[in-house]
Amino acid sequence: MDTSAFLRYLKSAPSYRDQIIHWEQIPGREARYASLRSSLAPPIHTALKALGLLPLYEHQAEAIDIALSGRNVVIATPAASGKTLCYNVPVLNTIAERKNSRALYLFPVKALAQDQLKTLNEMAAAADLNIWAATFDGDTPQSQRAEIRRSAQIIISNPDMLHLGILPNHRSWASFLSQLKYVVIDEVHVYRGVFGSHVAGIMRRLRRLAAHYGARPQFLCCSATIANPREHAENLIGLPFEVITKDGSSFGGKDFICWNPPIVDLAQSVRRSAGAEATHLFTELVAAGTRTIAFARTRRLVELIYRYVSEELKKRAPEMEDLVRPYRGGYLAEDRREIERGLFSGKLLGVIATNALELGVDIGRLDASILIGYPGSISATWQQAGRSGRRGERSLSILIGSENPLDQFIMRHPEALFGRSFEHALISLSNPHILKPHLLCAAWEWPLSPSEAEYFGDCSAVLEELEKAGMLRRQRKRWFPAAGIAYPAREINIRSSSSENFCLVEADTGRILESIGADTALLEMYPGAIYLHQGDTYLITELDFASRIGLCIPIEAHYYTQPMEISDLSIIKIAAEKSVGRIKVSLGEVEVTTQVIGFQKKRIFTEEVIGVEPLDLPPRSFKTTALWFDLPPQIEKTLVRKELDFAGGLHGVEHAAIAMLPLFALCDRNDIGGLSTPLHPNTGKAQIFIYDAHPGGVGIAEKGFELIIDLWDRTLKLIAECPCEEGCPSCIQSPKCGNNNQPLDKAAARVILERLLRSRS
Repeated sequence: MDTSAFLRYLKSAPSYRDQIIHWEQIPGREARYASLRSSLAPPIHTALKALGLLPLYEHQAEAIDIALSGRNVVIATPAASGKTLCYNVPVLNTIAERKNSRALYLFPVKALAQDQLKTLNEMAAAADLNIWAATFDGDTPQSQRAEIRRSAQIIISNPDMLHLGILPNHRSWASFLSQLKYVVIDEVHVYRGVFGSHVAGIMRRLRRLAAHYGARPQFLCCSATIANPREHAENLIGLPFEVITKDGSSFGGKDFICWNPPIVDLAQSVRRSAGAEATHLFTELVAAGTRTIAFARTRRLVELIYRYVSEELKKRAPEMEDLVRPYRGGYLAEDRREIERGLFSGKLLGVIATNALELGVDIGRLDASILIGYPGSISATWQQAGRSGRRGERSLSILIGSENPLDQFIMRHPEALFGRSFEHALISLSNPHILKPHLLCAAWEWPLSPSEAEYFGDCSAVLEELEKAGMLRRQRKRWFPAAGIAYPAREINIRSSSSENFCLVEADTGRILESIGADTALLEMYPGAIYLHQGDTYLITELDFASRIGLCIPIEAHYYTQPMEISDLSIIKIAAEKSVGRIKVSLGEVEVTTQVIGFQKKRIFTEEVIGVEPLDLPPRSFKTTALWFDLPPQIEKTLVRKELDFAGGLHGVEHAAIAMLPLFALCDRNDIGGLSTPLHPNTGKAQIFIYDAHPGGVGIAEKGFELIIDLWDRTLKLIAECPCEEGCPSCIQSPKCGNNNQPLDKAAARVILERLLRSRS
């Protein structure tokens, strides 16, 4: 597309108010090719030639050579770089030479499985190979499952089905597992935090059972660009890996725009909403015939933007209204497939999606991508931006800054996006809330013995805890599930730290709309909450904890709701301490009690708070990992002398530091919690805590502890550079604050951070 002409058009509009604050012109590049050192089976070479896939890019050739040599490999290159070929070639080549070989492909979402099946079948047909690849997931008909188990050479599935359906029933899979040569894991950067930690347990259970049947499969992994691909793959699988990060594919170039909504209230630094800007830009692009994808952070925002775009197109270009669709999790599988086909075929001009379409589903050629708010990581930003321009042409990506502090930091420091390294993906299999249930599953699948430390490490203490809890029994140095333990995999929700789900039910009809994890339910299904489902608005009328059901009724609402939480925290034990100059920084185990005490009603688009409602929901307590640090000597006296609020300064530092921590770890702001107090009972002094908001922790606090000076520095920049006078949602205010952002003192927060950094010397 002609980006310059489109931007000139936007700038000429009456509504334009200098929203374009940075234009990064990323040049294209020529492909770099290489030849294989390994020899391929003639049918595979024929297929590559017939499909126009030769010569191979450098990284493809290197990855295929490593795989054919028998080593595990992780390929971490950008979107649209041809990673799929890196595992399809060695898998099909091996099966062509040894028909009994088997491969298991794992994808985080079903849409990727369907896309991969099509690609595999095309390549097998081009090679004239009689290879059966089949999907095996929750949508697979029962009547087909036994035959797939017996005969399919390549099984395409997901971690959920592996955990629930395959490993617990491994005896039915004995033939497949005994001949398992390859395990392909795509999009490994998605397996982080709680989800990734659960998948690490599942991978060890898979390796263990494969070894029981005489196989030691090789792992071929692909990832978006992250800071630690080798470390992450090794933590996830528990085996050594080779890593490939150099991309040899061609690239058509990209114009990347940072677009900041204009300020409408200078004193409070209130900006026009990112949703309103996205609606305008998306409508302009689609109306111009530009194939466009817009990414929104939440399901609610996807539905809202879709409604507003539809209304705009109805006024401006009614013939185009049906050419735009929303896409998110929770939709029926056939609805998602229909939208994917519409995009791939070109029938649809635009889609508004959650990150469900961030991954590598082939949805054809898109010319533009809009990111409605910073996706939370540099890795995700480039994944989403990479969805446009996937056929080698120059493309456009627009990042719209929301009022979130991290968004505004990126808007003021685009070099943080274009010039700094990617974040670390973090998991923690040692988290007892994750390790214990997977050990129980492993014992249920096949009795555990002391010799199996290669899979789970030295877990004897955890096994003894499970025995004391009546979950395991020991017999002749082996661990068995206790009497009454049946199918423990059913009790684990691998995508949440909670195993419980709540159902959202339409009160009048009894129709189940969605299933939601317990942690999410407390934040989205409280009485009075506005909930969006497939473009329809519902009011939550009741949340029944006994039956785990939320009741709702259809409603027309011009506002949305946001929960408010309060927290309490106690230190259990200190795991590590360090001194940063005169400041002591600690890391340790804490117990956190959180409670949703109310919610705000916010007007759509303007974000104006139009009401605050109290709630009486039960508190939730959990143990996790936190970092905390002391304050500079005499800082309270200094602030009093300057007539600044000490407690408000602590509170501001806490909020802003939480907002900035995702710069250093692949996590969301909602994965992090915090507490600040002028006097903490466990330490007897003023303290600021930052903790993992998931039971047991997943490594976020550890990363903050490791990079505490960088965190202080970025937090100070955020506060010092924000144009507001007394603090705003773009610096020290938090939308989740149960104290309604009181007290807060921006000037005091700035002084505290300046003194923290000065204390290093």
